[in-house]
Amino acid sequence: MKRILIANRGEIALRIMATAHRMGIETVAVYSDADAHSLHVQQATQAYALGGLTSAQSYLNVSKLLAAAKACAADAVHPGYGFLSEDAGFAQAVQDAGLIWIGPPPAAIRQLGSKAAAKQLAKAHGVPCLPGYEGADQSEARFESEAAAIGYPVMVKAVAGGGGRGMRLVPGAEQLAAALAGARSEALAGFGNGDLLVERAIMHPRHVELQIFADAHGHVIHLGERDCSVQRRHQKIIEEAPSPAVNAELRERMGQCAVALAKAAGYVGAGTVEFLLEGQQFYLMEMNTRLQVEHPVTEALTGLDLVEWQIRVARGEALPLTQAQVQLHGHAIEVRLCAEDENFQPHTGVVKYFEALDAAAFQPASLRFDHGLACGSEVTPYYDAMLGKLIVHAPTRQQAIDQLIHALGQLKLLGIPTNRAFLMECLGDAVFRQGKALISYLAGDAARLQQQLREKESQSHRLWGVLAAVGKMPGSMACSYTQLRKLRHRGQSQELALQPISRNSWSCRADDGEAVVLQINELYSHGWRALQAGLMQSISAVQVASEEGLARWHLQAGAVDWWVDDVSYQPPQSAVGAAQASELRAPFNGKVVQITVSQGQTLKPGEVALVIESMKLEHSLSVRADCVVETVLVNAGQQVAPGQVLLKLAPLEGTGHA
Repeated sequence: MKRILIANRGEIALRIMATAHRMGIETVAVYSDADAHSLHVQQATQAYALGGLTSAQSYLNVSKLLAAAKACAADAVHPGYGFLSEDAGFAQAVQDAGLIWIGPPPAAIRQLGSKAAAKQLAKAHGVPCLPGYEGADQSEARFESEAAAIGYPVMVKAVAGGGGRGMRLVPGAEQLAAALAGARSEALAGFGNGDLLVERAIMHPRHVELQIFADAHGHVIHLGERDCSVQRRHQKIIEEAPSPAVNAELRERMGQCAVALAKAAGYVGAGTVEFLLEGQQFYLMEMNTRLQVEHPVTEALTGLDLVEWQIRVARGEALPLTQAQVQLHGHAIEVRLCAEDENFQPHTGVVKYFEALDAAAFQPASLRFDHGLACGSEVTPYYDAMLGKLIVHAPTRQQAIDQLIHALGQLKLLGIPTNRAFLMECLGDAVFRQGKALISYLAGDAARLQQQLREKESQSHRLWGVLAAVGKMPGSMACSYTQLRKLRHRGQSQELALQPISRNSWSCRADDGEAVVLQINELYSHGWRALQAGLMQSISAVQVASEEGLARWHLQAGAVDWWVDDVSYQPPQSAVGAAQASELRAPFNGKVVQITVSQGQTLKPGEVALVIESMKLEHSLSVRADCVVETVLVNAGQQVAPGQVLLKLAPLEGTGHA
């Protein structure tokens, strides 16, 4: 094996390159038009342009990928995760082209990649499964009867794919039809297969998965478990190993089942068997026939390079360890850093400032940051919202938590909203610290955590938000006269009276309150080191354009991120403008996949008006008050941009607002 084509992008492409280059193997990066300037393109031995913007036009186009491998004389293909990594047809096409496929055999992918087929195989080999239906009859009537027989609540799942897409919790029979329609639509868009299954829902389980590895000589072992219970929208955001709920005896039982399933399927390579764990009882969810996003925590715990193992196994080598030789040391935790707002809605934009972390500063813990970020990196709507992964490995779980919180606090990433602060809030929360977080954790506690974050944000804004009015240049307000400025944060405007005292200090009075002195001790290209009331703080900041064309600042002070608009020169809204019809705007880039309303239709609060697909997920947009649809301004299938007006809404007579 001399040259590997990596049929993927971003941080996983970079991760595979690092191991391949260390092993003396050349790499070929492929890229869409949207990724032409990405780091994975720059760091590969060669790069090949696939063209197009969407996944279907590029990373999911088998003929283009095979053409790239031929043009660059690659002799092997590594699929990474996502995209075509669990596509048996792609694996077969790679092998038919005479290339080495760095992954499991196509037959194993086909059997285990289908949740329905995997469950049938698991049942035949004694692996516990939840009661459910995964048959060929996909009619709504059949699902209704099967769900009734199983008993509500039930879970509807896409038979193909993973990552939480095509999954819906159904509390009762009245929600089943909508859940089937939504899951099928999302599954078709994400995997090209709309088949579904239904199974009994466990309301408060853990998500625990076993990393398995198999070679072509019949050897199969597991490398311990990972706990991935902290999720939102059925997508993991925090993963750790070992699980705080798994002891040696339970690990042995789960490991035996995972290995048995892999052997039964004739598996080769890296795979993950995912279970729902309730107390000491576990049930199969699915098997992922690829490398997982969270594989670094297993690497940290075992000291092994799983990508190297994948390559060696694909070359026909035997596993280097037996089950008895696998040793787990310390505790590892990974968090997924995503471009999203506090409501977990994905966002696009440009990274205005990014500062990599110094791993040497985190000894004795080890820090790893897998990412493809740089200043100027663009987050597009065509792929998922994950920006990178921070992993800390420490002697104990509490040390790993503390060091990961510290690392996130040191991370400078400005220009787009991220879940950085929310991850810190989760890690520091007593529920997580005590190892009690279940899959239902964020469903019940996210609002509480977000409120805690907003309180911290308000405090930081009161202290340091005025810097958005002062600006980035000392002396920019050298005039000795008091100047009136107006800042808006979370929809609330604040009047500020600023009077320069010296080149680097100002007297600041907010809304006729008591004046305080703000002093800038140091000026950075990305912020300030400021002093106020005896408190010194480093504040990172960048300026971006808001949807209204105003000067918007993204500020970051330690664990807090917040956004401030300078509305000093914004004309006041007229009474006529305030009375005009309200608008429903797109919160992010995406494609309109469904319009559920029509002109003249009356809507109630919370009623869904449109569904937008963005970053591989479908998002329902609803109205907040009683209103009437005045105008529909978009069509199904249309691509929309952040802030674009989708609907004009008029208030119902007598309500006064829409």
